[in-house]
Amino acid sequence: MLTEQLLNDGLAQTTLHPLNIRVKSASGSIILLDDGREVIDFVSGIGVSSFGHSHPEIIQALKNQIDQHLHVMVYGEMRQESQDLAAASLCSILPSSMDAVYFVNSGAEAIDGALKLSRNCTKRTRIMAVDGGYHGNTFGALSVSSNEARKAPFAPMVPDVDFMEWNDHGALQTIDESFAAVIVETVQGDAGIRIPSVKWMHALRNRCTEKGVLLILDEIQCGMGRTGKPFAFEHFSIEPDVLCLGKALGGGLPMGAFVSSKARMRQLATSPELGHITTFGGHPLPCASSAAALSLLKKIDFPAMEERAGNFQSRMMAHALVQDVRRIGAYIAVELKDAASVAFCVDHALKSGLLIYYFLSTPNAFRVAPPLTMDSDTWLKATELMCQTLDACASIEST
Repeated sequence: MLTEQLLNDGLAQTTLHPLNIRVKSASGSIILLDDGREVIDFVSGIGVSSFGHSHPEIIQALKNQIDQHLHVMVYGEMRQESQDLAAASLCSILPSSMDAVYFVNSGAEAIDGALKLSRNCTKRTRIMAVDGGYHGNTFGALSVSSNEARKAPFAPMVPDVDFMEWNDHGALQTIDESFAAVIVETVQGDAGIRIPSVKWMHALRNRCTEKGVLLILDEIQCGMGRTGKPFAFEHFSIEPDVLCLGKALGGGLPMGAFVSSKARMRQLATSPELGHITTFGGHPLPCASSAAALSLLKKIDFPAMEERAGNFQSRMMAHALVQDVRRIGAYIAVELKDAASVAFCVDHALKSGLLIYYFLSTPNAFRVAPPLTMDSDTWLKATELMCQTLDACASIEST
């Protein structure tokens, strides 16, 4: 009924059961609803608003850019100050081998661009992905994601994609010289925050190097400080050949990027010309907000964030209803016994003033990914509300 009403208003929906709360404004870690209620955003718009809502430095950067110009030409034809600044800001905090940025409209488009780049540079066609991986919903990104139920209605997928066991050393032997690339999330998100071993990541990097296969790391969700370092690959002391970013990169605006070396990126401009084209990629507004977000990333107090997230994890693990908590930085999955318990907690928390949310492919866990800028008092309040929600769920289950 609700979805039909929304469709009658002309707005297509992704699900028959949306949250259906009307937003009036948002600032910092708080979303203000039309009915006057305040909700603590404990998921950052699914990893987008990592520097809080309406951060004054991002808002000012956008105002400054609006006063100059909006879209002037398709990507790559004209030099624009906002693009130059965003690219320089990003490259300044990446390894020196990653010195060329291609800005696109979303994380999923970044994945598609990275896949095209890998095939173009290696002159090979096969792509190796991993079980549990999620990379987006364009055809390319969906093809290298592992949830078969989500892919089946749209089959056939892009060909020449294989899957191997994640975090399994034996599986690495299936990577040979016929592959253009291996694509993995540095930390798996939709699978419920699964963190690979350092040893496996090193072995993966070495195998790719040995076989001349490009290693694509997807940090659309886990990048930009989410794991307690600017980029998740820093935890494993490796470097990718291609890095995919999105979500928080835009500072609250739609944006993605794939990053590699100048030598590889030259392939997209020469072999063939216009190897990847995008009308709105590198739009001046997202680039302006991205440059501001990257500046804010350098100011994040990661030790303080780690302490607050660690306290939350301890409180969750102490609750009888919680089966497990998987966490790296402020990237957290709280696992309960079943999907019904998760649904109860998402609903109860929202009514109590706390926004948590589901995973697409991990129904017995909910996600927590608060703004990296969330202060200690708000963390504590959110933790208390979460404990109260778990208590309410346990009470229902005991009756």
